Amino acid sequence: MTIRDLGSGTGSMRRWLSGRLGVPERWVLQDRDPELLALAVDDEAGVEVRVGEIGALSGAELVGTSLVTASALLDVLTAREVDALVAACVEAGCPALLTLTVTGRVELDPPGPLDSRFEAAFNQHQRRHLLGPDAVAHATAAFEARGATVLTGPSPWRLEPGPLTEQWLRGWIGAACEQDPDLTSEAPDYLRRAGELRAVVGHADLLVIPGERT
Repeated sequence: MTIRDLGSGTGSMRRWLSGRLGVPERWVLQDRDPELLALAVDDEAGVEVRVGEIGALSGAELVGTSLVTASALLDVLTAREVDALVAACVEAGCPALLTLTVTGRVELDPPGPLDSRFEAAFNQHQRRHLLGPDAVAHATAAFEARGATVLTGPSPWRLEPGPLTEQWLRGWIGAACEQDPDLTSEAPDYLRRAGELRAVVGHADLLVIPGERT
């Protein structure tokens, strides 16, 4: 089974999925960053790396591919890049597993009075140049318009108090303040909560089954 992992980075999708499919696997890891790809290569057989942009992907390149995968990718692409990915998968008749796409919904515990405002500002910041929280709807519509079946399920991040939550919170607040500078004066109070904060960050997974080729 040949699996093409797009935006593979250091190969986290392969590490998670490999061995779960019950068949021999050959992985093709594709990313625009050759340094990340270098970190993804190990001594295991059956792994190939390719440097390339998602927007340049074609159906011809996917001929012989059994499954396309991607993790935390769709929301950091433009509409044009997602459309190119959709067209390539459908043209090749290739199913796809596209995981961990942000949905724009964040729940903080304990909640704060400005949670929804920070959430809205962050989402607008993502939408400046990328699909961000609109990626799931856009990709689903694009696949279905080409005759594919799309199964969608929630896959939220559940963050407990600690360094990872603090790191995520700093990035979330920083982007929100850049979008809405009036929030800057409120940021220190939010950051002081990092040691006690739990967060549920909405994500979704898509499983795409192509329609019959005519």
